[in-house]
Amino acid sequence: MAALTWLLIPLFAAVGAAIWASWAARNRTTGDVAELAGYSRFREAMEKAQAETEPA
Repeated sequence: MAALTWLLIPLFAAVGAAIWASWAARNRTTGDVAELAGYSRFREAMEKAQAETEPA
């Protein structure tokens, strides 16, 4: 029974590593579109504010 335990430890470690690797490599680009749109609005607002404060 002890030999079986020693064989199961690396098996569980390999399964855990595979789960962690698939989780770490997941696609996380879903929020980029909204984030870029917000940044674009921020830039436009800053350019507008700068144009309003410049003397003519």
